[in-house]
Amino acid sequence: MPVPWFLLSLALGRNPVVISLERTVGPQDTARCSPGLSCHLWDNDVLCLPGSIESAPGPVLVPTYLQTELVLRCHQETSCDLCVRVTVHLAVHILSGHREEPEDKKWGGTAEPELKEPGNASLQAQVVLSFQAYPTARCVLLEVQVPAARVRPGQSVGSLVFDCFEAALGAEVQIWSYTQPRYQKELNLTQQLPVLPWLSVAADGDNVQLVLNVSRVQRFGLLLYWSQVQGPLKPWWHRNLTGPQTITLNHTDLVPCLCIQVWPLQPDPVRTSICPFKEDPRAHRNLWRAAHLRLLSPRSWRLDAPCSLPAEVTLCWQSPGGDPCQPLTPPLSPENVTVNTAIKFPVLKGHPNLCVQVRSWKKVQLHECLWSDSLGPLKDDVLLVEIQGPHDNRSLCALEPSGCTPLPSRAATRAARLGEQLLQDLHAGQCLQLWDDDVGALWACPLDKYTHKRWALVWLASLLLLAAAFLLLLLLRKDRGKATAGIRAALLLYSADDAAFERLVGALASALSRLPLGVAVDLWSRRELSAQGPVAWLHARRRQTLQERGVVVLLFSPGAVALCRQWLQGGPPVPGAHGPHDAFAASLSCVLPDFLQGRAPGRYVGACFDGLLAPDAVPAPFHAAPLFSLPSQLRGFLGALQGPHAARFGRLEDSAEQVARALRPVLDSCFQPPRLGMGPEAGAGLE
Repeated sequence: MPVPWFLLSLALGRNPVVISLERTVGPQDTARCSPGLSCHLWDNDVLCLPGSIESAPGPVLVPTYLQTELVLRCHQETSCDLCVRVTVHLAVHILSGHREEPEDKKWGGTAEPELKEPGNASLQAQVVLSFQAYPTARCVLLEVQVPAARVRPGQSVGSLVFDCFEAALGAEVQIWSYTQPRYQKELNLTQQLPVLPWLSVAADGDNVQLVLNVSRVQRFGLLLYWSQVQGPLKPWWHRNLTGPQTITLNHTDLVPCLCIQVWPLQPDPVRTSICPFKEDPRAHRNLWRAAHLRLLSPRSWRLDAPCSLPAEVTLCWQSPGGDPCQPLTPPLSPENVTVNTAIKFPVLKGHPNLCVQVRSWKKVQLHECLWSDSLGPLKDDVLLVEIQGPHDNRSLCALEPSGCTPLPSRAATRAARLGEQLLQDLHAGQCLQLWDDDVGALWACPLDKYTHKRWALVWLASLLLLAAAFLLLLLLRKDRGKATAGIRAALLLYSADDAAFERLVGALASALSRLPLGVAVDLWSRRELSAQGPVAWLHARRRQTLQERGVVVLLFSPGAVALCRQWLQGGPPVPGAHGPHDAFAASLSCVLPDFLQGRAPGRYVGACFDGLLAPDAVPAPFHAAPLFSLPSQLRGFLGALQGPHAARFGRLEDSAEQVARALRPVLDSCFQPPRLGMGPEAGAGLE
């Protein structure tokens, strides 16, 4: 972990003083000896497998004392790591078996025996250094030679210095040293590296306080950032501070990769970084709340999240009946997810029932049907899975909540009963192919027509052909009349300010379509809009909605307000200025007169979104119709949409909560991350 020298000085003593640790440059380990000795670093990563203790008749070299020192290993000028330098003091001993004889018996008083080797020979040994600092362990092997003239049994011959073992502040390290072959037990040293008392994390109710305890005159920079596995860090908040500080973080801002970086305000400072929230359960919950899936194009998507997520992603098929989404495996296997990176769908065409699931620890954390915003609500379609077997044999099954039902089959399921018809539709090209490769294929086949056929056969079996056809016609008209009386049409008009606002409108339209409302929006009619033109399409839809006693919903945004003011102040906007699909600009020619001439009540409802636009910003003429802010006023908004049929709507509270759940994550994505909250203890340096 990079460590600035001024913070390390605080860690080493209670009274802050300015000290400077020695710096080494470069990532390579090195070894050096005291004068007169020669040494060589053979390998800086050997197996830590000491052998058994042996005996030797002659002089041997053994370690007698270990010494450590903290230094800084700098890879760059502003990137240094804390390192432990190890010094091994060596001496010459003569061993007899496992026990060393007294000096007077070994040498006969003061007399010193001579070496049996020739005069130009040297004493040689291999020194092993073992370093353990949880969770890492390393061993290095060094060779040292002592000239024969310096070999004096029982006396020190010099020292060996190794640079160096990297470690983290606050860690407990253990160091062993012995020579090979092993002539005695190893020397060992346990050392607690200094911690950093200058920074502590404390709870303050639901919030978190960062307390920086430095001297009153110390000037330093503080950066809060999101650490990324790949790529540079993502800055979030930065200040230059002086003296002790207390900074308050909202508990909703905590994520596992939120880190703190501190450095002295001086030229070429060394920075230190810590990430204290990696194991915080709240941080992990906030991370999943902040993550959301986004459709980039018909065949690509992205998972946006501030931190990396250890998760798998898979495609699944969502039936409209509320059953769990069925993963498409096989033939599509789950893949590891990479956040903030565009990922291509392995599909040919999109479908509203085709969804994305993100799983972590065997639990579904995110589930989004991304195409529903552009292709409308879920359809009553069945997914046929075609698998390529050996010898070019292909098997076909229908994906259902109970599993994949082979076709044809005698099982008592809906797809099995319609197996023959589904196979005929597949061969006749009436099914939409979603995916195809050498492994298999996916087909979406509609089931609506089989529902109508089943009811027609019931009537044909009980009545004559002509009477049955007549009664069936009356039944269909009756059902259509009930649907018209119970479901009110709603036409949504909005200004396409940007892609984020379009996603917000799509989420609102999809949520309203799940209620007793017939929703129309240009997002779901782009092909029809392009063929007719925005003016013709808008006038036809508006006329049809009002003739059916429906309601036109004006969704106000900053762009929509600008268009309205332009009309009110002098004239219509320049054609084409707002894109070929902007139905809102085309609608003002007929919507504005209704408001100015008093025809808006009962036919129009206005809405804006909390935080994006205040209701007071909507021009005064448009206040002639009810105007609501979403999602805070959803209950009144839904009641206005239903009008006289509100009693058939069910409980407005439940419906409002259902729509709010669909809106909140999309609305949150329109905003930047929340600003950092500062506690009252914060110093003037935060101004």
